[in-house]
Amino acid sequence: MTTVTEVEGRRLKLSNLDKVLWPAPGYTKGEALHYYTRIAGALLPYLHDRPASFLRFPEGVEGQRFFAKNVPPGAPDWVATAEIEGKSSTVRHVLVQDLPTLLWAVNLAAIEIHVPQWRVTEPELSDRIVFDLDPGPPATVVECCQAALLLREALAEDGLDAWPKTSGSKGLHLYVPIEGAPSADTSAYAKALAVRLEERHPELVLHRMTKSLRRGRVFVDWSQNNRAKTTVAPYVVRAKEQPTVSAPLGWDEVEACSAPQELAFLPDEVVERVEEYGDLMAPVLEERFRLPG
Repeated sequence: MTTVTEVEGRRLKLSNLDKVLWPAPGYTKGEALHYYTRIAGALLPYLHDRPASFLRFPEGVEGQRFFAKNVPPGAPDWVATAEIEGKSSTVRHVLVQDLPTLLWAVNLAAIEIHVPQWRVTEPELSDRIVFDLDPGPPATVVECCQAALLLREALAEDGLDAWPKTSGSKGLHLYVPIEGAPSADTSAYAKALAVRLEERHPELVLHRMTKSLRRGRVFVDWSQNNRAKTTVAPYVVRAKEQPTVSAPLGWDEVEACSAPQELAFLPDEVVERVEEYGDLMAPVLEERFRLPG
């Protein structure tokens, strides 16, 4: 069944609204579209002018998935796009600039939206550094919070600050807004900081991806700053057993975390948080720090 509606002057065909995308809680595509409609005001600034990559699950999160970079066939002519040159080919990406485009993508079961650390307006310059803190079992997000606090201290030594969000999965992401800098420079700085942190706290922090070393430690993934890499955007729902959201946090929540469930947020909870606290990551859109030399 298809529903035709108009959103901000754009005609949208929304299909199979009752289709269950998250079987465990019975969460449907219609519920996902409703969430994204409610959260769009907070989410869209983090997508604007950034080439989107979609993680699509046409049959739901337990079905086959595929990572889509090229604009899907049949995209409406009002969907903004940008051609991005890669190492071996040119890819035409969607730019999620507005609510109609966001809902059109979600209707295609683009459950996750990932974007790089640069905008199409200045593709050679990154405007933020991202650290992905990933726990090696039995470590959890609790240990990620401990590592995040240490990472924030190290950033402060260099005159920088960061804003945290949950990954929506097992770990945390930290965003550092910067004045435009080449991705090679941001990657080099992020790696150096991760190395510095491991040297100071080898029992907790690891800067290498080697799985055999990760048990009980937190891998500080600095490689997210490579120009070709993308990170799930704030406020995006993850394709996990439950529809957990990559949710911005306050540093007080990071400091107080004592159990993983304390930092697991479902869509309705995230909408309530934004209504109560506003966008906790808003400074990322406004602040700009100079990358240390």
